[in-house]
Formats: sequence, structure tokens, C-alpha cells
Amino acid sequence: MGTERKPCKSWVIWEEEGKYPNVIVELLSPSTAETDKGLKKQIYQDIFRTFDYFWFDPETLEFAGFHLVEGKYQPLEPNSEGWLWSQQLELFLGIHQQQLRFFSADGQLIPTPEEAAAEAEALLARYRERFGELPQS
Repeated sequence: MGTERKPCKSWVIWEEEGKYPNVIVELLSPSTAETDKGLKKQIYQDIFRTFDYFWFDPETLEFAGFHLVEGKYQPLEPNSEGWLWSQQLELFLGIHQQQLRFFSADGQLIPTPEEAAAEAEALLARYRERFGELPQS
């Protein structure tokens, strides 16, 4: 896909070799929500041509998603869990414990990096409890 794994709070076109993102997830705030849902959505549709666009308000839990079809955003229909499918990510986005989270196609919650690290640490602790220290290579 030509992307790096690095923390990114925003997308700056001139820093990304002129490439537009395939997916945008906008976190709404009271001061930006109208612009995000109006003007910015229009820019993402007409100029960026971003395939999947989502917005989420962490205060009100408002959540919506759109997919670009023939140059126009079409609203995504939620599944029975209220999750929305991202064709680009091949993942669901949905609200879990009042946070926007990713879910696999079969409905499994994708752990955050912190959750994955904690899970690995717990697994390692159980291994050490049962077998002692790991062998040195």
C-alpha cells in the first residue's frame, strides 16, 4: 500500500508526496463538527476522492460513514451491531465502550497497540510461571 506504520494525527499532502488518503476518520468537536460534516466532507469527496470517510464525536458518540461511489459519497449502512464496513481497510469501525474501535470481518475486536502489549506481557508472565525463564538464544 505504500504507507508507513507511524503515529499520525493529521495528513499533510506536501509531506505525503502528493498522495491523498484512502480512508479518513474525522474526530468531531463542537467547534469543528459543522465544517467537518459539510465543507471538509465535500473536499474529501470532490478533490481528495477519498474512498471511505467516517466521522465520530467522542462526546455524543455520533458516528457515520460514507463510501465513494461514482464520485459521490453514499452513506454506509450499519450492520446489526451498528458497525460500518470500510472497504479500504477491510475492517468494521464501531463503538465499543464509548470509543471508536476496529473489528475484523468476523467481528473480533482489534486490540490497540497498548492492549496487544499488555496481552503479550500477560502471556509471557503465564509462561514464566509455568516453565521459568525463556531460553536464551
